[in-house]
Amino acid sequence: MGFTRQAGVAIVLVAATLWLQSAGMAVLIHWARASIDRGVKALSEWHSSLIMIRFTTVMIVLHILHILHILLWAAFHRWRCLPSWESSFYFSAASYSTVGYGDVVLPRVWRVLGPLESVTGVLMCGISVSALFAILIRLLESETQSSSEIRMGPRLSRINRLMLSG
Repeated sequence: MGFTRQAGVAIVLVAATLWLQSAGMAVLIHWARASIDRGVKALSEWHSSLIMIRFTTVMIVLHILHILHILLWAAFHRWRCLPSWESSFYFSAASYSTVGYGDVVLPRVWRVLGPLESVTGVLMCGISVSALFAILIRLLESETQSSSEIRMGPRLSRINRLMLSG
């Protein structure tokens, strides 16, 4: 089996992982926007708890997304490389997370996929972390705006924002 076939499989797996990450991020962004738009004005004494619950929900969704990535790679490893789902998932999780124990290895002909899965895992985790921070910042900004509107009233808050932006 030549390098061309390995490269083709690698391109398909990376593209599928990117597609899955993009779709997951799109759903997450849509949910976060709807959540932020609803605001937290009605729950004034529970602001920090509500933010943490929302943030924890985002983290759970991201974990599920990364498990789906690992399952995608594990499915290929099971189909072409490894004898069981357990070893396929274990190898994929170890590679994706860059732990890479080395007790389960791919056949020589597919060994280039291990490091590629590690690089892909690092990039997908980086995208997820940046999304977490962006969502947290938006939640905190929404909280700050809600608090200032409650204290100063909506009209003064709008005037304040106009003065700061101009």
